[in-house]
Amino acid sequence: MTPPSEIRNPKSEIPTVGIVSTGTYSPPGYLTAADIAERSGYPEWVIRDKLGITKKHVGGPDDQPNEMGIKAALDCLQDSGVDPQEIDVVLCTTEEWREYLLWTSGIHLAYEIGATNAWAMDIHTRCATTVGAMKMAKDMMIADPEINTILIAGGYRVSDFINFKNPRTTFLWNIGSGGGAMLLRKNHPRNHVLGSHLISDGFMSKHVIVPASGTIHHPTDEAVQNDQFYFDLVEPELMKDRLNAVSMDNWVKCVDEALRKSGPRPDGRSYTKADLDFLNMVLIKPSGHKEMLDRLGLTDEQSVYLHDIGHTGEQDAMFGIREGLKHGRLKDGDLMAIVAAGIGYVWAAGIVKWGE
Repeated sequence: MTPPSEIRNPKSEIPTVGIVSTGTYSPPGYLTAADIAERSGYPEWVIRDKLGITKKHVGGPDDQPNEMGIKAALDCLQDSGVDPQEIDVVLCTTEEWREYLLWTSGIHLAYEIGATNAWAMDIHTRCATTVGAMKMAKDMMIADPEINTILIAGGYRVSDFINFKNPRTTFLWNIGSGGGAMLLRKNHPRNHVLGSHLISDGFMSKHVIVPASGTIHHPTDEAVQNDQFYFDLVEPELMKDRLNAVSMDNWVKCVDEALRKSGPRPDGRSYTKADLDFLNMVLIKPSGHKEMLDRLGLTDEQSVYLHDIGHTGEQDAMFGIREGLKHGRLKDGDLMAIVAAGIGYVWAAGIVKWGE
């Protein structure tokens, strides 16, 4: 019997994980800054310049959440060269507000796109879910030799919960509807997913809620009539003070930690913020977006701002890639930071080396 001290595991190289393709879907319906101004009573310039909304897509009666995720997944697969039957796992990011309660939407999504060999699970950490899913997908492919291809996909129609008459929720007014998808593959030669990092702060876990929506308070007719089936900020001063104190610092820490976890550069030194070339950030107000660019040492030309799409929750990451490529701001060789946050509160960052 070999003593434990003499047992050696053969050294094996850790596989890389790359983004094969991405896909998006936006419903045809939308609201403009003028529409939101009319409904809210706020000046149009405030909606446009302060809140950063030129236009946002919103779902209509036929735009169901998981169906929008299916459309984004089909868009993702269209030119990928990957047969859906090669997908091993579907990580479904369709939000809780979907076609049915108590439903595993990922199973339906996988079936509808022809991923008949995949198993599926639904995952949620609000608008930071894509970054979390990318970490899960990479870790799964490294840990399990039989998992080689993972699809992250989902739909988002949280715009149904926005009440333009509630001034406490102006920071949520950019929320829209749509779907996003990302296909990842082990040892894919391009667009390598590197490090990631997430931070949670449960102090704010009950500050942004839909008051009448669950077991504590059902959405009765009376509750709906009293606007309790909309998002509300129930402790505005506490959350405002906390967010102002920690939010930007937490985002920067997530970026720094994700860079640290990204391994050495080809020249052997560690990645730092000075290596970043492109910011793919969840849609927030323009002043916050500008502050993040400044903190990372980037310019407006090294990012995109989704002011004419709207905030599609965790799907913003895919829209950011699409728009970055479309406008020539995300290029081969770029180091991209995907930065997101979700109410609750969670901050997240993931690093991707784009190109070969």
